[in-house]
Amino acid sequence: MNFIDHIDKLHAAAGLLVGLLVGLTGVGGGSLMTPLLVLLFGVAPQTAVGTDLLYAAATKITGSAVHGWRHTVEWPVVRRLAYGSVPAAIITLSILAHYGHVGKSAQHIILIVLASLLALTSVTVIFRNWLIRFAADLDPIEPPHRVVIGTIALGAVIGVAVSISSVGAGAIGVTVLLMLYPRLPVVRVVGSDIAHAVPLTLIAGIGHWIIGDVDGVLLGNLLIGSIPGVIVGSLLSTHAPDKVLRPLLAAVLALSSWQLFIKTTTPDKPAKIPAASPKSPG
Repeated sequence: MNFIDHIDKLHAAAGLLVGLLVGLTGVGGGSLMTPLLVLLFGVAPQTAVGTDLLYAAATKITGSAVHGWRHTVEWPVVRRLAYGSVPAAIITLSILAHYGHVGKSAQHIILIVLASLLALTSVTVIFRNWLIRFAADLDPIEPPHRVVIGTIALGAVIGVAVSISSVGAGAIGVTVLLMLYPRLPVVRVVGSDIAHAVPLTLIAGIGHWIIGDVDGVLLGNLLIGSIPGVIVGSLLSTHAPDKVLRPLLAAVLALSSWQLFIKTTTPDKPAKIPAASPKSPG
């Protein structure tokens, strides 16, 4: 049986929708795809995170290539972020693999972290333009080594958050970078954040694959829809009304966060115990 026989139209449609929104708004797929997989399709949290990380890596590679071609990547910033994020991701994945990541308690932690980061991302999305204007009026942090230390620390936080929930490398990372580098053009901040997300999501995604948290067929179905979705969304982004898209996206993220919080506080229904088969007379 080949891959075509495994194509799922609903999963491909979900990939198309998320890819379209990512292309239109620039917010990472982790903020949208992981809660969609958990809430709508009932995918286990750790499998949703692992699959989404490789899904995000594939979509970010295209965006990173475009920004690299346009020379809108600040590579020293990317390296500083990676100095913190890569070791943090490896350590986090090692802990997840060692302490029974598939257990109920670990799933509960993943959902709480995911819901919290979605709520924070929702706030950063709705106030992003204000934050950009605020950052433009800031003075550079002195002395310069504080910026380097702050960037590495930000990378470490993002590495942990992305490895656990697949959320954190997009809107949240850009927001903090704007505060650390107020004189850097926004397009270079965004380009640097996207370029940094490629190795981070690849490493975290491969780690989850090794652990066993990636559904290859699901990943393929999502990419079938997301790749054309990202392309179309990117082409339409210059014509889309930002005043409508950002509040709508923030509302979707806030609703997803709320539903995930509800899911963490709702006790699981006990599994039905199948009736014992009658013993044969012996």
